Amino acid sequence: MASTIFTQMPFQSNSLNKSSNTHFVPSLRLPVSLSFKPRTALPNRFRIRAGLIEPDGGKLVDLHVAEPERELKKREAASLPRVKLTKIDVQWVHVLSEGWASPLTGFMREHEFLQTLHFNSLRLADGSLVNMSVPIVLAIDDSQKARIGESNSVALVDSADKLIAILTDIEIYKHPKEERIARTWGTIAPGLPYVEETITNAGNWLIGGDLKVIEPIKYNDGLDRFRLSPVELRREFERRNADAVFAFQLRNPVHNGHALLMTDTRRRLLEMGYENPILLLHPLGGYTKADDVPLDWRMKQHKKVLEDGVLDPETTVVSIFPSPMHYAGPTEVQWHAKARINAGANFYIVGRDPAGMGHPVEKRDLYDADHGKKVLSMAPGLERLNILPFRVAAYDKTQGKMAFFDPSRAQDFLFISGTKMRTLAKNKENPPAGFMCPGGWQVLVEYYDSLTPSDSGRIPEPVPA
Repeated sequence: MASTIFTQMPFQSNSLNKSSNTHFVPSLRLPVSLSFKPRTALPNRFRIRAGLIEPDGGKLVDLHVAEPERELKKREAASLPRVKLTKIDVQWVHVLSEGWASPLTGFMREHEFLQTLHFNSLRLADGSLVNMSVPIVLAIDDSQKARIGESNSVALVDSADKLIAILTDIEIYKHPKEERIARTWGTIAPGLPYVEETITNAGNWLIGGDLKVIEPIKYNDGLDRFRLSPVELRREFERRNADAVFAFQLRNPVHNGHALLMTDTRRRLLEMGYENPILLLHPLGGYTKADDVPLDWRMKQHKKVLEDGVLDPETTVVSIFPSPMHYAGPTEVQWHAKARINAGANFYIVGRDPAGMGHPVEKRDLYDADHGKKVLSMAPGLERLNILPFRVAAYDKTQGKMAFFDPSRAQDFLFISGTKMRTLAKNKENPPAGFMCPGGWQVLVEYYDSLTPSDSGRIPEPVPA
């Protein structure tokens, strides 16, 4: 029952005016065929038909070893030098293996790494460009490099020494950590979560090559059924006869402001002439920083949002995006958008400060809140994707619900920050009615309660204004 509910849901967003050199939504710059058959109800309009958008490079990459060949590859791997993968490395193997980063066929070699750092794109053999804004690389240290020696391939194993993949036709090159950090995050300030987790103490070398993944990555956490690959998502969209797919990435619980944006997006697409736009509600499932709500609790909360009828199960697909999170703002949001092209989305919803975070040292946001959507509208290799910037939603005290912010009556609106939401949940206090569905809010209260040992004498935290 849960999986049935959880694989379908609607979404909606808001829009900005489009300038001539961007690809915000009104331009409809996607491969569509226009059929000038007037609708009965709207005789002056034409119907839009659109197939699923082609993946980058024209073909989805699948890096899994065919089942009949797995035993042979395992025997081959037994004689190869071994490189042990971190948990985040395994998540990147997952991303690469299913084609989210198509047309990449493995961890980046140096020419791909440099293009990504300096151009946020890759030049293909036919001269075309695809977007690629974050390096997908594997670091090794001096001792691992020495053990590999002259070998042309290495076996990749997890922390339990289970064989995950073979990396072939390898290339080892220097790991310019400072340059990588500066170009990806725009700062080398201490305290960047992904940097501290994966780069600071990583080896001084990077190893690239072609991946041969022994079998599909599974986490055995009860959520694998929600981890649909790009191929599986495309099949689901086709099964539903989707003529448009609009994607919404999130790493936070869904409140009614999000739902308003999603339902408004679908309304706008219907008004544009689409007949069956489908929402891809796509929570990020890889590494997130310590104070983010963990994936399992977020999925419980999303389930309640659907059960409470905040989103329509008939027009939404809920699936987990396996990528780790960088918190690299406008640079990273390009990766999030590019990956959704490969999953079949031709519209991407972007809001305030996508993939952003607070500055790790100073008391300010690390990125300008509007730069993400502006960069997406101009990014190389994303021209086929229609960007859906949304208007600001806030709690309308006069209506008792989330609504689009009206600056002419700003005094009527209440902005409930993530900090305020977390504090209310920790104190087991309710937000204003209409901010989040009751079932979804209760999940958050239970999550924060699970973090705190029983302490009946605990003084509630002050709720931020």
